[in-house]
Parts: sequence; structure tokens; C-alpha cells
Amino acid sequence: MPRRLRPLRVAISCYPTFGGSGVIATELGIALADRGHRVHFISYAQPQRLREFHERITYHEVDVATYPLFKYPPYDLALASKMIEVAASNGLDLVHVHYAIPHAISAYLAREMLGDRRLRVVTTLHGTDITLVGNNKAYFPATRFGIQRSDAVTAVSDYLKRETIRTFGVGQDVVVVPNFVDTRRFRPDAPAARKKCFGRKGERLLAHVSNFRPVKRIADVIHVFATVARKTPARLLMIGDGPELPNAERLVEELGLRERVEFFGLLEAVEAVLPHADLFLLPSEFESFGLAALEAMACGVPPIVTETGGTGEVVEHGVNGYLCRVGDIECMAQTALDVLDDPALLRRLKRNARLTAVRRFRRDRVVQRYEEVYRDVLRR
Repeated sequence: MPRRLRPLRVAISCYPTFGGSGVIATELGIALADRGHRVHFISYAQPQRLREFHERITYHEVDVATYPLFKYPPYDLALASKMIEVAASNGLDLVHVHYAIPHAISAYLAREMLGDRRLRVVTTLHGTDITLVGNNKAYFPATRFGIQRSDAVTAVSDYLKRETIRTFGVGQDVVVVPNFVDTRRFRPDAPAARKKCFGRKGERLLAHVSNFRPVKRIADVIHVFATVARKTPARLLMIGDGPELPNAERLVEELGLRERVEFFGLLEAVEAVLPHADLFLLPSEFESFGLAALEAMACGVPPIVTETGGTGEVVEHGVNGYLCRVGDIECMAQTALDVLDDPALLRRLKRNARLTAVRRFRRDRVVQRYEEVYRDVLRR
């Protein structure tokens, strides 16, 4: 086992939302602080999962000035200026940015303006920054430049590394560091009494967690559940918020499911609800990894997900969950019914889902890999 790093001074920039990149960036910062490092979060708002005081974590808010001249306030420049301020005041060793646009470019600008070549930049690619946003012609050159000028680049899946190489012609040196989950917090043994709050006796519970964006195919979640609910007593737990929420609520009404679907909105303590579910649904158009599915697995809830992007690197078909084609509602619904009708199969899937999370994706194991990346760039 490699020698532990001396305590580092690390800045983390991310989108402070409940999306996967923001969640992982925040959880990584907390884990690094727990391991003795000094962590500075730099963003336009406090990350959603950064709610408890930690003596080795500081949050720095980026103040974006607005003027009549600016149709779109230049957040990337304000972010770079804040990075310079934090680096100069705290002697940072490195800046770790999550999601290439605009964070990698802002970090590069900060390093150049500081004129301090000792400040390292690590960029983690999360998915749509490569496959959607970064691939847009308005951002393509900047995304490619940000990747090239980073001291180290990581991707959350082998799939995303391949897409980076294919799309941008760079990335051969990208290090794959998967997403992770705190298996001490996300665990199957939530208080059993709480299940009574979510469903009636005999009902099976299905769950979905996301940012309710079009790519998540929220309507598919509801249609899958509608098929399941016609065959067996069931309830659907919908956790999250976003632009598709009004459409989802309207569809639930149209299908006559209002009494069987619970909308929780944004929920910080997802781990208090997930363990009570029997199955987790994630029918996304695209997932570079599938963090929500992994958190469900850590809670002992087998996921049924679409076989897209990097989901197959997390979910092993028939072992800890199931994979279906994008848009194949019938496959997802029938799979759910088959599993719910076979208690022995469901128990096996639950056990394997938890084991996968603990053995391959637990927090300390993956965070150590990030430390190895840091050690490598600082040595160089």
C-alpha cells in the first residue's frame, strides 16, 4: 500500500447541485477532509451535500458581478479570480475541478495569471461535459483545450474515457476513477418502522432519484410503474426536482396514479428512504456511470437501468440488477414483475447489490485512488 500523502491543500470547484458531478465532488471533499487534508470548495453556491461543519473544510462563494453591458455575466472569469484569491491566501497545492465546462478553463486561467507552475490542475470528466455540452461547437475548442492543459484528467468510467478519445482526439492518458458511495451512510438497515410511512402493508416499493431532466426519461419511470401497479400492489417513490417535474405530476394524474406515487422533491437524506424500496428504476437516455443506481445498490436495492454509457460497468445483468434497452418500457416492467414475484431472487439481488457497492465502489477505496492521482501530479 502506498505511503499516505502529507496533508494537502486542495481546492474543489463543481456545480453545487444534486447532479452526479456535484454530489461526487462534494463527497470527495468531505472524504479528503476526513483523511486529514485541507479542502476549499469554490462555487457560486454552497454544495447541496455540504451541510455539516467540518474543521478542515472552507466554502468560498464566487461573486458574479452583473452590469447592463453583460447579457450573460461571465461566471468563468469570476471563478478564475476567486481561485487566484484562494490559492494566494491558502497556499494551495492543487485545484481539482469537476465537469470540464467552465471549471477546467477557469483553473487554467487562474494558474496562468498566478504565474505559479507549482499549482496543479486536476480535471474530472463526468459525462455530458464530454458527450453533450463539450461536444457542442460553441464549447468544443475550449473543452479540448481545458483537457489538454490539465496536469491530470480522470473519467468516471471506461466508457467516458473512450468517448473522450473518440470525440476530442485526446485523453489517452485519462485515468479512470469510478464514482463511489459512502457505504456506512448508504446501507440496507434503515429503521424498518419507517416503511409504514411510505406504503401500505403488502405494497411493493419502487424508487427513482434524479434531477428530473429530459435525459432521465421520467415519463418512462411512470409508465413502467403503471404496468407494474396493474399487476401487483405497489407504490412509487420519486425523489428529486427539475424541469420535468410538472410533466411527471401531470402524467401521474392522467394515469390515475396520484394515490400511488409520492413526490418527495429535493431530499438531502436520500439514504433514509432508499433502503425501504424493493427496486430502483433508472431508464435514462444516457448515464456515464449511474451514481443514483450505485447509491441504491449500497442500500441493498437492486436497480433496473438502461444499458447505456457506463451503466454496464456498475450493474451486472442478472447478478446485482438488470439492464434493458433505452425506451424499452415493457422490458423494465416485466423484469420488475418477475423479480417481485420471486422472493429468493430478490433476496439474492439485494445481497449482491450491496456486496458490489462495498467491494468495488466504497468511499475509502476510491478516494485513495484520487490521492494517488494527486501524488503523481505533485511528483511531476
